[in-house]
Amino acid sequence: MPKRYALVGTGSRASMYVNALIERADKASLVALADTNAHRIGVHTAAIEAKGHPAPAAYDAADFDRLLAETKPDTVIVTSVDATHHEYILAALAAGCDVICEKPLTTTAEHAAEILEAEAKSKGTVTVTFNYRYNPLHEKVADLLREGAIGEIISVGFDWLLDTRHGADYFRRWHRESANSGGLLVHKSGHHFDLVNWWLDSAPIQAFAKGRLAFYGENGERNGHDRGYARATGDPASAEDPFALRLDDNEGLKSMFLDAESEDGYIRDQNVFAPGVTIYDDMMSLVDYESGVTLSYRLTAYSPWEGYRVHFNGTQGRLELLVVENDHVNPAAHGPNGASLHGAEAAAEQGWYELTVHPLWTKPERIDVGEYQRKGHGGGDVRMLGVLFDGDTDPHDRSANAQDGINALAAGLASNASIESGQPVVVAELFK
Repeated sequence: MPKRYALVGTGSRASMYVNALIERADKASLVALADTNAHRIGVHTAAIEAKGHPAPAAYDAADFDRLLAETKPDTVIVTSVDATHHEYILAALAAGCDVICEKPLTTTAEHAAEILEAEAKSKGTVTVTFNYRYNPLHEKVADLLREGAIGEIISVGFDWLLDTRHGADYFRRWHRESANSGGLLVHKSGHHFDLVNWWLDSAPIQAFAKGRLAFYGENGERNGHDRGYARATGDPASAEDPFALRLDDNEGLKSMFLDAESEDGYIRDQNVFAPGVTIYDDMMSLVDYESGVTLSYRLTAYSPWEGYRVHFNGTQGRLELLVVENDHVNPAAHGPNGASLHGAEAAAEQGWYELTVHPLWTKPERIDVGEYQRKGHGGGDVRMLGVLFDGDTDPHDRSANAQDGINALAAGLASNASIESGQPVVVAELFK
């Protein structure tokens, strides 16, 4: 009998899970969808029916307990706004369901503690979908470190760059408000902190951080980028703005968001320089680990290129990884979710990687892990879905549980608290 799934939160990220489940109809049954917006449920339902599958039951998110009682899912998938994750996780665990949750697990230490306590009392378990663990490049880094390629690890440096297309998108949608997302140190950096936790097989114990809103928001007037409109769609002032996202340029975004506005008023295409941004776009953090390793981390959300540099210093050498996901941003390129910014075809932006081991006393060795994959989080999404829904083997121990989710959250929450206080913050003090 197929395993029964319900999904709550039918925005863009839900599509990956919905498609994965209907492609596995012999072993998985999507029995229910829930959201605060009925129109968005309808968009997913229409796509499901167009592929010849029956429509799942539809519920308002406020009726989630009724969904659990009436459809009796085995597993609940949570892809709602970050700050609401705990509500659905707690309800699902109370009903004895397993939970698959998009990162971050939650946005506060208090809710994290509630989730751990609820899981301990439930027959259900929580899995957090850290898809970057499944990227072949990251798996190779894990192998090299665990094999002792650079000896005992002493320190890590991690510099992540979000470009002016991807990074900008966080400042036009619900993520721009810290109350919804916890800020980028929680929502986005949680990916990166989890990678370091996984690579080191350790957890953060303290963070000291600096952060500010330096580029987006009302800084646009000072730096000359603001065109003065509130939202892009329908405003001529956005016509030549490379930061603009116009929902009516893309049928998928139009149906998912523009056509759904009448129900809840959610505006997906705000000007990234409009007032109301309460998250940072420039931040750095020094993190201490239980193992004694120190991490120097920086996130920049307004870079001209997208990618990251990470290096590990060890007692027997150094490991370096450079990943260029896009070597530039062309203003005629496609924006988030394929939306065309100016109606032009996407530019031929380039991506590549360099993975190098520098042993002491010998020549460096370039490591080849095959062709670089730019889509699906470096190929991680497909691998993750195989483990989640097909029972694929997991020799790299990539699956993340609730405690892993909390460990990824810990560095971000401690960094946010440190920015506010100007002092180092001990993780244990946050999770009393």
